[in-house]
Amino acid sequence: MITPPAPESPAPAPFTETPVWSHLGTGWRPLFGNYRELGFSFEWHDFTSAKELDWARSFHPGSVELCLNLDGAAVLADARQTVELPARTLTFYYQGVPSLSASRRAGQPHRFVTVEFSPVFLEQHFRTETENLHPLVQSVVRREAQASQVAPSQPMGTGLLQLIESLRQCPVFKPAQEIWFRCKALEAAAQVFFRPPGGELWCTRTQRAARERVERARMILREKMDAPPSLDELGRLVGCSPFYLSRQFSAEAGLTIQQYLRHLRLERAAELLRSGHCNVTEAALAVGYNSLSHFTVAFRERFGCCPGLYPLKIPTQNRL
Repeated sequence: MITPPAPESPAPAPFTETPVWSHLGTGWRPLFGNYRELGFSFEWHDFTSAKELDWARSFHPGSVELCLNLDGAAVLADARQTVELPARTLTFYYQGVPSLSASRRAGQPHRFVTVEFSPVFLEQHFRTETENLHPLVQSVVRREAQASQVAPSQPMGTGLLQLIESLRQCPVFKPAQEIWFRCKALEAAAQVFFRPPGGELWCTRTQRAARERVERARMILREKMDAPPSLDELGRLVGCSPFYLSRQFSAEAGLTIQQYLRHLRLERAAELLRSGHCNVTEAALAVGYNSLSHFTVAFRERFGCCPGLYPLKIPTQNRL
C-alpha cells in the first residue's frame, strides 16, 4: 500500500505592517518604495493615538529601519539596552530574534519618517565599505546579524530635516521617482550609518562638541521653561558665545531657541491639560505665559484647537 505524501504546509503570508496602522487612517502613508522588490521604502506618519501604540509590530523582520522622529516620544529596547527617542532625534534598529520592543506614547502628536532597508540593498551598496559602517549595519551587511539591535538616539541636524521636507514634495516626474527616492535612501544612509575608522575625525569631534552644547542648552530650557535664562546667560552656562550657540542650536535642532522654548511650553501645557489637574489659565501660567490670549493663539497653532477643547478632542482625533 502506497502512503500518499503529506500535504505541504502553506507558505507563511508575506509580512505587512498595514494592520498596525489601519486604524489611524491617513495618519500613516507610504511615500515610495517596495521592501521586497526595491529593497527600500519610505513611510510618513502623522497621528495622535488615544492609547499607547505597540510600534514594534510594524518593524519588518530582518530589516534595518531608520526613524527620523520629528514629534512625539517613543521607547525602543533590545536585550541589552533601552533607548529613549524624543522629538527631533533619530535612531535605527535591526529586527531580529527575539523581536525588539517599542512603543509610542499615548495622547501625543507623533510625526516621523521611517526608511526601511533590506539586507540585500545594504550589501549591494555598502559591501566594499563595511569597515566604515556602524557596527549594527556592518553585521547586517556581513550577514552576521541575528539578535535584534537598536542604536542610541542622536539629534537630527539640518541636512536630515531638509531631506524629510524634500520627501514630502518629490520634485521629479513619475518615471524618474525610483531613481530620486533611491538616491534619497542612500543620502540618509550616508549621513547616519557611516563611522570613520580609527576614531573621530576633527570635524566629527567639532560636531559632537556642538551637539553636546545644544543638548545642555535643551536640558536647561526644559528645566527652566517657565523662567528661561537670556541668550547671553544660556551661552555662559554651556560655555560658548551667544551667537555661536544660536547658530549651532538652529543647525542641530532645526528650530531657533525661541521656537524650541515655545514648543516645550506648549507640550508641557498640553500634558497639564490632559492630566485634568489644571485649567487653561493655570496651565498657561505654569509654563510661563502671562497673556492668556497669546497662549490660546499659540496653542491653537500647535495643536489645531483651543486649549479649552483640547482634552475633549484627544480620544477621537487621529491627526492634527
